[in-house]
Amino acid sequence: MSAGICFTNVARSTRATSFRSVWLSVNAARPLHAAAISARVSGLVRARTTFGLARRWATSTTPNSSAVNPAEVEAMQCLEEGTQKLEEGDVQAAKALYKRSVDIKRTASALFNLGVTHYHLKEYDDAIAAWKEAITLQPSSADAHTNLASAYIVSPVARPDLALHHLRVAASLSPEDAEIAFNLAAVLEACGFLEEALEQYKRSKEFGVERAEMHIRNVGAKILGKKMKALEQETKPEDKSEPSS
Repeated sequence: MSAGICFTNVARSTRATSFRSVWLSVNAARPLHAAAISARVSGLVRARTTFGLARRWATSTTPNSSAVNPAEVEAMQCLEEGTQKLEEGDVQAAKALYKRSVDIKRTASALFNLGVTHYHLKEYDDAIAAWKEAITLQPSSADAHTNLASAYIVSPVARPDLALHHLRVAASLSPEDAEIAFNLAAVLEACGFLEEALEQYKRSKEFGVERAEMHIRNVGAKILGKKMKALEQETKPEDKSEPSS
């Protein structure tokens, strides 16, 4: 299924204050491509490619935070250093630092970015676990739901049903996000929900994804083909051949 889905972007990472998603599309998702999974650091990361992760990440402090506990200071420092390593392309070092941050204090930001590193290393079960916990701590993160959907799609045992669920949640949390609408449309199309897919492709085009136009035409043609086939079945004359004696 992943081979047939075309997304706009893949994974996203985060800066403690704002969560954006990071995607990787399955065939060219979010304007990245499945082969180019990368996450950007600065806000919640969303790096998307063909089916994918979104690119962006999280930092350690919020406007109202005050770090006076030495352990929390270390957790913040590990989060910042991990993001730096991720920007430098050293995913293993970033993972170690994010894991250290999580071990000290489990925050949505650290878990989100830890999930991004697992995703890039194709450790999909671990990415799923990290993003699910991040969502528990930060339920309103559309990017975490988006990335979780990506992981469910590209995992060795794909779960398009769960991917669809989390993309629907992401779309409800961020209804004007063009990339989420496009990725939701792609999964809906792959699952056979053509009318709803068409609606989401139109939304993504309205919000700026120009290449959605091609998919609008393709899905429209599929819907028309289904209707014509159904009509043929309804009007097909019954076989009135005489029974053999």
